Amino acid sequence: MDTHSKHLPADERRAVTVEAVIELAGSQNPSEITTSAIAKHMKLTQGALFRHFPNKEAIWQAVMEWVAERLLARVDRAAHGIESPLAALQAMFMSHIEFVAEHPGVPRMIFGELQRAESTAAKRMVQTLIQRYGERLHCCIEKGKACGELCASLDSQAAATLFIGTIQGLVMQSMLAGDVARIRADAPRVFALYRRAIASTAQ
Repeated sequence: MDTHSKHLPADERRAVTVEAVIELAGSQNPSEITTSAIAKHMKLTQGALFRHFPNKEAIWQAVMEWVAERLLARVDRAAHGIESPLAALQAMFMSHIEFVAEHPGVPRMIFGELQRAESTAAKRMVQTLIQRYGERLHCCIEKGKACGELCASLDSQAAATLFIGTIQGLVMQSMLAGDVARIRADAPRVFALYRRAIASTAQ
């Protein structure tokens, strides 16, 4: 972490803190990341950290807000201007995969939040992210059915759920293998199976 972070404006300091947490989560269990570890990683005191966040929960919420904003913006950019719904779905899929490969700490944190029994601001943010992502997929799938690229009888909700679940499965397998980068190699073959499952027989 850049030592100049001691002199950053408040908004930039919060952004750098989020990046620090994601970096740490890429190499250790997110539940074991303490505010002391975050401050040490940033070469700051805990007091300096708490001037921008009232507690650890606020930091986790900021991280999940960052993830939601960046991931949704990335999949939106990937699909923008693509007329074919199937091609747009593939672009979104691969864009999401690339996001995970670049930020391996993100899925660790998301899985960690979803496993928590209590309702936290960060967990609610993850749930909102999945809902908003699902809405985008549902819209794209409906367009595919309307133009004949996708099977007219396709269950759009199930297809959207399978899309997200397929990515989660790839992420889990890469984490178990201890090699998140392998997700890039596996994704194209896995999407090809997904595509065949939802495409119209005329494709």
